[in-house]
Amino acid sequence: MHATLSEQEIIRRDKLMELLAMGINPYPAPLFEITHTARQMKEGYTEETKENYKSVSFAGRIMSVRDMGKANFAVLQDHTGRIQIYLKRDEICLGDEKSMYDIVWKKLLDIGDIIGIKGYVFITKTGETSIHVEHFTLLTKSLHPMPVTKEKDGEVFDAVTDLEFKYRQRYADLIVNPSVRDTFIKITRMKNAIRSFLNERGALEVDTPVLQSIPGGATAKPFITHHNALDMPLYLRIANELYLKRLIVGGFEWVYEFSRNFRNEGMDRTHNPEFTILEFYVAYKDYYWMMETTEQMLEQTAIATNGTSVTTVDGVGIDFKAPYKRISIYDAINEHTGFDISAMDETGLREVCRSLKIDIDPTMGKGKLIDEIFGGKCEKHYVQPTFIIDYPVEMSPLTKKHRSKEGLVERFELIVNGKEIANAYSELNDPIEQRERFEDQVKLQERGDEEAMFIDYDFLRALEYGMPPTAGIGFGIERLAMLLTGQVSIQDVLFFPQMRAEVRG
Repeated sequence: MHATLSEQEIIRRDKLMELLAMGINPYPAPLFEITHTARQMKEGYTEETKENYKSVSFAGRIMSVRDMGKANFAVLQDHTGRIQIYLKRDEICLGDEKSMYDIVWKKLLDIGDIIGIKGYVFITKTGETSIHVEHFTLLTKSLHPMPVTKEKDGEVFDAVTDLEFKYRQRYADLIVNPSVRDTFIKITRMKNAIRSFLNERGALEVDTPVLQSIPGGATAKPFITHHNALDMPLYLRIANELYLKRLIVGGFEWVYEFSRNFRNEGMDRTHNPEFTILEFYVAYKDYYWMMETTEQMLEQTAIATNGTSVTTVDGVGIDFKAPYKRISIYDAINEHTGFDISAMDETGLREVCRSLKIDIDPTMGKGKLIDEIFGGKCEKHYVQPTFIIDYPVEMSPLTKKHRSKEGLVERFELIVNGKEIANAYSELNDPIEQRERFEDQVKLQERGDEEAMFIDYDFLRALEYGMPPTAGIGFGIERLAMLLTGQVSIQDVLFFPQMRAEVRG
């Protein structure tokens, strides 16, 4: 067994065997009553309140140990933080009444072990809130050594920064880097704030299929699988849009879903093949209403997450306070490239791309070319929240034509810190025009565009029953989380980002 283990792992297993030989179960039954957290004791204990802390029960992971001869100091960590404990040889009894000497002073404990203690809170001569241990229980023996970090005055030093370790062993990263845990707590707070905003306005949270016969609702390359019982190919969803709009047809007036989506595309600091989109659809509304609602929701969410509408990313302050700037995509391209492309055909757009040194290929149609120009030369300039509005029809196969601007559709993208955060439409509800738009996408597929949409005949049938005028939007939840937690990589807001298979010796 020891052949592939490190020296430290061997030592820990030897200690495990010694504990077992002493009759001590290193993995006892899970019940251990906890009366106080580390934060409650550190924040709540004072001379006036010390009577409330004469008997405390606490459990945590050992993060450091200082051997003082007849006494030991150690630092334990629970989900709220760290607190020091004080163990004196002659005063402590083990959970099964064996001498504490056998466990602590034979050094059978290691950093990473989880213990339960009972005792009373006091302040040391150096002014640190601590627990004087009277009773001790080993709850879990740790067999794998952790990276060691140091803490002083509540700040952790030497935190692990190796990305291979952080992303592959997130469980260990969460233990040794408290700031990482705080990031994910903020993300939960963000999602709860969004849900509260929507629920308070009468929206209904729903679930739609992850396995789909048609990968619809977006232009992206899907993951393909096979259903054995039905003997048919299925796709992991790239979007949930078309199912949510089916529910609008069915009579629901405001539905939303936090949708886990999958796109078989590249990975970088803002893309992961598995990600979360919040989409919601509202009957009898349009993209103007959706812009105002988006501003309100994001301002409230930022305040609920951080206590302020301002967040800081890479030293830059970004303010989610409404209202946000609005500019058409054609005006944005003209402003940042000097080219007015509003009347150009595909040939003209290809010339512009060549002039701007933008890589293109023959499979790209007019919509894709415009998207490449905006993404390559304009998007990065919009740091503060900005609505890019009024896209050409070729870029938006599911969007209603603009009510007053020929050749455009009623669509916006919200750009923040140089990246798209949300995409919204006045939804196309004309089934005949929708069929024509799908057929145009098929022509792009025939040219080799792997991201072009399929024709979803069942969705067309749903539209033929009649869908009311509807506004819809999709938010990239991880990208929003990056902004509100000040992270610059999507991997830092995913518990377990995708990685290459681990090479084992």
